[in-house]
Amino acid sequence: MATLGDIGVSAAINIFSAFIFFVVFAILRLQPFNDRVYFPKWYLKGLRTDPTSSGAVSKFVNLDYRSYLRFLNWMPDALRMPEPELIDHAGLDSAVYLRIYLTGVKIFVPIAFLVWAILVPVNFTNSTLELASKIANVTSSDIDKFSISNVPLRSQRFWGHVLLAYAITFWACYVLLKEYEKVALMRLQFLASEKRSPNQFTVLVRNVPPDPDESVSELVEHFFLVNHPNHYLTHQVVYNANKLATLVKKKKKLQNWLVYYNNKYSRDPSKRPFMKTGFLGLWGNRVDAIDHHGSEIEKLSKEIAAEREKVANDPKSIMPAAFVSFKTRWGAAVCAQTQQSRDPTIWLTDWAPEPRDVYWENLAIPYVSLTVRKLIIGVAFFFLTFFFMIPIAFVQSLASLEGMEKAAPFLKPVVEKKFIKSVIQGFLPGIVLKLFLIFLPTILMIMSKFEGFISLSSLERRSASRYYLFNFVNVFLGSIIAGSAFEQLDSFIHQSPSEIPKTIGVAIPMKATFFITYIMVDGWAGIAGEILMLKPLIIYHLKNFFLVKTEKDREEAMDPGSLGFNTGEPRIQFYFLLGFVYATVTPAILPFIIIFFGLAYVVFRHQIINVYNQEYESAAAFWPDVHGRILTALVISQVLLMGLLSTKKAALSTPFLIALPVLTIWFHMFCKGRFESAFVKYPLQEAMMKDTLERAREPGINMKGYLQSSYIHPVFKASVDDDEYEEENSENWEKESVIVPTKRQSRRNTPVPSRVSGASSPSLPEAIQEHPKP
Repeated sequence: MATLGDIGVSAAINIFSAFIFFVVFAILRLQPFNDRVYFPKWYLKGLRTDPTSSGAVSKFVNLDYRSYLRFLNWMPDALRMPEPELIDHAGLDSAVYLRIYLTGVKIFVPIAFLVWAILVPVNFTNSTLELASKIANVTSSDIDKFSISNVPLRSQRFWGHVLLAYAITFWACYVLLKEYEKVALMRLQFLASEKRSPNQFTVLVRNVPPDPDESVSELVEHFFLVNHPNHYLTHQVVYNANKLATLVKKKKKLQNWLVYYNNKYSRDPSKRPFMKTGFLGLWGNRVDAIDHHGSEIEKLSKEIAAEREKVANDPKSIMPAAFVSFKTRWGAAVCAQTQQSRDPTIWLTDWAPEPRDVYWENLAIPYVSLTVRKLIIGVAFFFLTFFFMIPIAFVQSLASLEGMEKAAPFLKPVVEKKFIKSVIQGFLPGIVLKLFLIFLPTILMIMSKFEGFISLSSLERRSASRYYLFNFVNVFLGSIIAGSAFEQLDSFIHQSPSEIPKTIGVAIPMKATFFITYIMVDGWAGIAGEILMLKPLIIYHLKNFFLVKTEKDREEAMDPGSLGFNTGEPRIQFYFLLGFVYATVTPAILPFIIIFFGLAYVVFRHQIINVYNQEYESAAAFWPDVHGRILTALVISQVLLMGLLSTKKAALSTPFLIALPVLTIWFHMFCKGRFESAFVKYPLQEAMMKDTLERAREPGINMKGYLQSSYIHPVFKASVDDDEYEEENSENWEKESVIVPTKRQSRRNTPVPSRVSGASSPSLPEAIQEHPKP
């Protein structure tokens, strides 16, 4: 059980670590040779060039001592850019992501003042824990005197906790309502002012039914020409090009090695580079590295050409899915948001992700297998969550020196030393838990990819939801349950079963000390370490030394990264959960959470402005998930408070809490009905307005030429024949209904000429007879 002294030691270690990170970052960012690491976004936008300087030394090191005196200027600089300018600079996703941190500050700063003014005196002016430690052998620390555990059973003081729970709920709901309104308005304004992009005109059609007479491409074209005759423009079928993409990736890797060996040889022409062909170059035949990689690349190029030809011509490589583009946004919105067939299981349409958001590998997954994949991943996630309780229990055992000394008496002389004891109890549990969770985001992302999501944004949102659930079950509940079991084991064994809930009720607020240490490790030092970007820094300089020959190579060596919504957002939500749960239980935790929100806001604002290059833009489509998870945390805190008060025999005050979860759930349903449609649907009125304005401003725009190659698989783009996509006059879009040649007897009256079927269709003569020329 960590004491105030242990928490002080932990705070000192983490504050010192954060300060060191900031100082090192401030020095590194001033050096010219690190400019592309700490300001890559400006290079990618073409608004920044390599620093010019005179002299060999000043080319790499900043010799201006005055700049080091202002080494913390990056903080006010990060706050200076207005939000509208930030949206133009980094996109709406980044700006709204920052609003999550602001929402935390808006919610918890007033709550902290309120509970510290009311609940802390109510809790502290009791002596319950002192008596409990003497009678029931329950361990506690000085900080627990600020918690609800210090209030005696059946006390009238619990009314203060109930009233504060109502105040916290109403304030949190008010802030969330205003934020939802603001973000929904920002999204609509962003969509209204957004530049033309292919996803505004395109839908993804999946589960195209098989047809013995027509190919997938012909079937898609005829279906949409019949059912959307005035709006259909073009389409692009989905190919299974995963093997081809693997070969292209392998070729690029070999080309990088070839560049490395050529550079090595150019620096010392007297020594020809050699390598071994075995694993990692540790064994195998010794060969000339340049000749070997050159021949391997040549072989791979032939394989790529053959595979590309196979994918383009083999009907089995065509998936029953297609990107269908329309002449107007209005036509695309109608198609994406309506049912296309009598059978609701076929011709499934949804908005296409923007081209850079598409996760091409999963487009090759048959739609019918997605349900099975979801079941498999659901079971796998359950077992992952369940078995992770073992290391969580181990971490909690570190938080109890008494338990460690009983299990391993030989450690007693070491752990009893004051400083070592403070480090173990105040710092070690948090850092060990952080290390245990380090590979979790990668595992969850692999699960989401296997599940079959077709866009990067949906992959990240799915991973984020699972990460949040994992944090709740393992890090939160696991820490409380495992911690209670380890710390109160003796009490559990020697007391009657009716007394166990009472012991758990005392133990839950006691875990606040562990969470305080975890917040300092993860939310203070961890956030400060984020800005240092140690991994991208090392990778950039390695690439710059071994691979870079041209300016283009240098740009590719930059690794700006992105927000990492799948890891960052669940972390934020975990702090919302801790804040709501412990606001009325142990208010001492709130200042630590507020520091996290404020520090993270400044750090990530700087990163978004100068570093991160977001891979996609979803126009804040994630906000309903964020809103829902915050309210879920609020409901969890209300239910836990009810359970805690029931163990404290507060029979008069506890029933008054029953209304809180009901009101919170009602508020969630209200917000869902009021705002969520703005995040999942595109208003037809808005679509028509943009279409009308576009026709007035650019009457001769060639939309077919703009859209026809937008959703070609990246591995094909290098080989696309530009002649195939010659521009057509926009007047052709408005042709009168004419005959479409088709191979199916049931589709002779398709009202626009078919690009695929051609004049050789066997049904063409019959179609002409049915519709003679006037």
